[in-house]
Amino acid sequence: MSQALPDDAPLIHDLIGIGFGPSNVAMAIALSEHNASVGRQEAVTAHFFERQPEFGWHRGMLIDDATMQVSFLKDLVTLRNPTSEYSFLCYLQSKGRLIDFVNHKNLFPLRVEFHDYFQWAAAKVDDMVSYGSEVVAVRPVVEDGVVQYMDVTARSGSELVVHRARNLVVGTGLTPRMPEGVDRTDRVWHNSDLLGKVEGLKGTDPRRFIVVGAGQSAAENVAYLHRTFPEAEVCAVFSRYGYSPADDSSFANRIFDPAAVDEYFIAPEEIKQKLIGYHGNTNYSVVDIDLIDDLYRQEYQEKVLGTERLRFLKVSRLTEVMETPDKVRVTVESLVTGEKTPLDADVLVYATGYRSADALGLLGEVEQYCQRDEQGRVRVERDYRITTDPELNCGIYLQGGTEHTHGITSSLLSNTAVRVGEILDSIVANGRAPLAQAERAADEIGSTL
Repeated sequence: MSQALPDDAPLIHDLIGIGFGPSNVAMAIALSEHNASVGRQEAVTAHFFERQPEFGWHRGMLIDDATMQVSFLKDLVTLRNPTSEYSFLCYLQSKGRLIDFVNHKNLFPLRVEFHDYFQWAAAKVDDMVSYGSEVVAVRPVVEDGVVQYMDVTARSGSELVVHRARNLVVGTGLTPRMPEGVDRTDRVWHNSDLLGKVEGLKGTDPRRFIVVGAGQSAAENVAYLHRTFPEAEVCAVFSRYGYSPADDSSFANRIFDPAAVDEYFIAPEEIKQKLIGYHGNTNYSVVDIDLIDDLYRQEYQEKVLGTERLRFLKVSRLTEVMETPDKVRVTVESLVTGEKTPLDADVLVYATGYRSADALGLLGEVEQYCQRDEQGRVRVERDYRITTDPELNCGIYLQGGTEHTHGITSSLLSNTAVRVGEILDSIVANGRAPLAQAERAADEIGSTL
């Protein structure tokens, strides 16, 4: 049994989660279900920190008619525990819409509905999370020459709180990607800000929008802006001849199976690259075929009627962007002829995707214990635990940023439920904080946070 801790010692948790998006909400649910099924001695103590004031997931892209691109069965729990009370079906039952959803005969809910499901699920485990708390430091705690714990400092307003952890689960999500040298402004947007920015245009009379990108979000932005501003022209710029359809066929979808993660993990590097090449069109820079058809139909109809507001500038790219107080001037270059055409717009939207947040950037001194491969990428074990030096006797788990080791599902919802179960199994198998300390943390956390 460990010695009693001094009164001013940090709370010790088996697990601290950084971020509380869908992945770590699923993690909290898995912990809750685990703890409900075991005795007090086997319970896993945990807490999560989220810098947003409340749960939110891509709020700027919750367009009213946009649907999910994964089945509702790939919710936060079902593939791990089909009987869970936290499933999307239980959510529907609680909202009185289960029969209506069944009658709809659709595997793909509205995105705004799935966001509401996430909020509903997050509220059920909100005793585990501190909202409005940003993790600002992670420091190693060395005992007998080995890092036994990590002190996590979170800032809430002007207050700093330190909690001690045996394991970290990093779920900081994705960061909007902008072209090098281009900043987000009132007239230059990333698509992740769409709805909030559009709200600010109320009372104005925009004449032209330019949307850059060839993926699902780009196409959704084009369609949304076109119908929301019926007097404005919407120009889509992409380097292709048009939008490419997403491959959601049954065989191709096996790339998202849990078994595919096992296969990808053990595959040689050259096979990993081939698999991404073969099946990148299940997720990257592709668009649902129904939306492609709708946009083409709209463009053709406008040509027939002589009211062309929807323009597709194909096989082109932007080479210059200059913002003034009342407009954005861009230069559109044809990739075929090299011809450059100036184009003025009220707003320029970059639907240029996301990149994984730098998980190791949060770790401070702890980062030096994390191993990287020959290409400078973090080494990750099959259980999503970062490979670390022997001097670190703690677990650091990643939810995202593992495409190079685990494949295309790294940052997607498809495998979230299974992934959190694997992480939880690893934490339990690798040991947790001493029981007396864990019990103290569980008793004190309610009064401290």
